Amino acid sequence: MEATEFLKTLLDPDRLAVVGLVACAPHTADDLAERTGQRPRDVLATLGPLVQAGVVERDGDRYALRREALRELARDLPQPQPVDRSVLSGMTGDEQAVLGRFFRGSKLVEIPSQRRKRLVVLERVALDFEPGRRYAEREVNAILAPRHADYAALRRHLVDEGFLDRAAGEYWRSGGRV
Repeated sequence: MEATEFLKTLLDPDRLAVVGLVACAPHTADDLAERTGQRPRDVLATLGPLVQAGVVERDGDRYALRREALRELARDLPQPQPVDRSVLSGMTGDEQAVLGRFFRGSKLVEIPSQRRKRLVVLERVALDFEPGRRYAEREVNAILAPRHADYAALRRHLVDEGFLDRAAGEYWRSGGRV
């Protein structure tokens, strides 16, 4: 079973309750009915798709979670792309930890809401701009667009936090490390 099919099977409140209980220990259908407040026949109807999917197994009159099935599903999940080394280069260990949370490859997946973390991300993004060089807005957008889908918001944050300055339609780097 694929992970998406598993989630579709699992995302039912009654099934979640049953899976939660059998994850802790094997239970009989009557015990599951008593603990979940469902009728015994409804519990059996709930268990059916879980057994068929191979997530729950029946051993005599008890039902238990097949932990190996979950491990197999986890192995099949796509792994997130690691942060590109160029993003982490020259940053401290603490900064690298923050960047690792918000970058996949060289792409910023989310602009942090916490200012402290946002400043770390913005400082890294500011390194994409050469000190002393003036950029037209379209050039700034062209540099930021590969980093984040909302390059306009990223540009505003860079200006608001003092990493870039602007005047007369031009931008230049004014903050961050060199």
